[in-house]
Amino acid sequence: MSILDIENLSLGYDNRVVIKDINISIDEGDFVCVVGPNGAGKSTLIKGILGLIKPIKGKVKYNKLKQNTIGYMPQETKVDQNFPATVYEIVLSGTLNRGRLFYNKIDKKSADDNLKLLGIYNLRNKHFADLSGGQRQKVLLARSLCATSKLLILDEPSNNLDSVSKKELYDAIIKLNKENKITIIMITHDLDHDNLIGNKILSLREDDVFFGKTSDFVRRIHHD
Repeated sequence: MSILDIENLSLGYDNRVVIKDINISIDEGDFVCVVGPNGAGKSTLIKGILGLIKPIKGKVKYNKLKQNTIGYMPQETKVDQNFPATVYEIVLSGTLNRGRLFYNKIDKKSADDNLKLLGIYNLRNKHFADLSGGQRQKVLLARSLCATSKLLILDEPSNNLDSVSKKELYDAIIKLNKENKITIIMITHDLDHDNLIGNKILSLREDDVFFGKTSDFVRRIHHD
């Protein structure tokens, strides 16, 4: 069953169309890698799914899903070395989309559970600015998990990571998909076969949209 249906969706800015007439259905349990060149509309599509921009045309249908229960992990921005928040505080802040002003026991348990799930509970009292790149990405992933148990959207989560940290992060994401049954949409710039870790690919290129099995996409790009 689909968790998200995108119907005749066109998105853009100031009436300039970036994405035109997209039609896809993402099923529960899917892991969709979104690929394409810069300017193809990958981030624009994500903003449309998150409701941050309004469609020019068409719609996004959320099935058994509320818009505010989508976990979103943006690209990491540089953090001020004096940034005072601890790992625990950052992860806990992922529960704020539930609309409460104060954290309750359920929120705090969620933060602890997701720190343990990603194997970073031992970092909970450390300052975010003191962590390695790979550790920071796991913290941001734990934070986004506090917002959802159904759909996670990741924007180039492996950017600027070395190969070891990237593999660790990808292993954690694959586990969330396969074992925790979380549907994942992940933007990636890396077309290396080993890094296309989802079961499906959404490829956005000018006037050429592909949505289907990863194996079919790999055959297609090798044929081209």
